[in-house]
Amino acid sequence: MAFEALRSEALGCVRCTLSKGRTQVVFGVGDPHADLMFVGEAPGREEDLAGEPFVGRSGKLLDRLMQEELGMDRSQCYIANVVKCRPPDNRDPAPGEIEACRPYLEAQIDLIDPLVVVTLGNFAARLLLDTTQGINALRGKPYPFRRGQLVPTYHPAYALRSGGQGVAEMRADFIRAKRLLARPT
Repeated sequence: MAFEALRSEALGCVRCTLSKGRTQVVFGVGDPHADLMFVGEAPGREEDLAGEPFVGRSGKLLDRLMQEELGMDRSQCYIANVVKCRPPDNRDPAPGEIEACRPYLEAQIDLIDPLVVVTLGNFAARLLLDTTQGINALRGKPYPFRRGQLVPTYHPAYALRSGGQGVAEMRADFIRAKRLLARPT
């Protein structure tokens, strides 16, 4: 399925109850041919209004870390979420909602075919690594993933709440991703 066809299908999705409360589907943003892909959890209020992932305070931190540690901006990577619609009151996505959206995320990953995927938070890391381990146990090292590597890191919202330590650990994970991108395949 071509990328635009997938996007069009997702924009009209009604596979789960999240579709009833959304302003719009937050499909993803960036270069659909990028070597680097970020996968977050779910859109929040600002993302639901803008139709783009990571546009609030978390997005500002993500953008800053991408620029400072990777030397790139949103146009040079791809950013998506596990679920494409905002859960009410910014609650965690439910298992059924994750499963309803999973085909869209899997297809995005297939079509983009990135060398490195950086997961932002527990939900994305657990889903893509098929594990129940939490982000504290997972982060700090890369994992083989499809044709490349997966680098788990904290969600930017967590890093903002945790202060300097969380941001420093995210920086280390971004540097890890940069090194993996520089490796010849």
